[in-house]
Amino acid sequence: MTDSSDINYQNNPLHGVGLKQMLEELVSQYGFQILFAYLNINCFKTNPTVMASVKFLKKTDWAREKVEVFYLYQYKNLPNPSSEQFKLPPRDRVIPAHHQPGEPKELSLEDADKLREKREQKSASHRPRTAPPLGRRPAAPKKPASGSGRSASSKSSSSKSSSSAPSSTSTSSDPWAKAKSRKS
Repeated sequence: MTDSSDINYQNNPLHGVGLKQMLEELVSQYGFQILFAYLNINCFKTNPTVMASVKFLKKTDWAREKVEVFYLYQYKNLPNPSSEQFKLPPRDRVIPAHHQPGEPKELSLEDADKLREKREQKSASHRPRTAPPLGRRPAAPKKPASGSGRSASSKSSSSKSSSSAPSSTSTSSDPWAKAKSRKS
């Protein structure tokens, strides 16, 4: 009697395919430059070797799943999964028996650029417009210039004493001004 889990494994092209074998197939078909352009994972750009990529992908679940999805739906050219299957990790998905792997899709850097632009537009449309973009702080209110409330007599007395000691305006622009004046 066959177990239902055996059927699941038979209907998933990832069953029995190791990460190293998968990467070797992808690199031989597309190369590291295309993989980086489509997946945007730095291990395909900074140190583009199969072994370094395998080492990184074994440690990083999100990146490994991204590569597995690419393998299934670009390299094996399977139809997109149903909404229930989409929620599962790629290795747990059940591919319907009538869906057979096809020839790898032809991919180019130009298509990757178009896809990246499309994704950026989509993410920009989902971003709330009231909040500032991530990573930026709102601008701080401007403070009035220091010493603007001093009288003319105090300005003249401070200018006379500036010959012996540095003025406060020079210390605000140069934080090391006091230390420099002590040495001389």
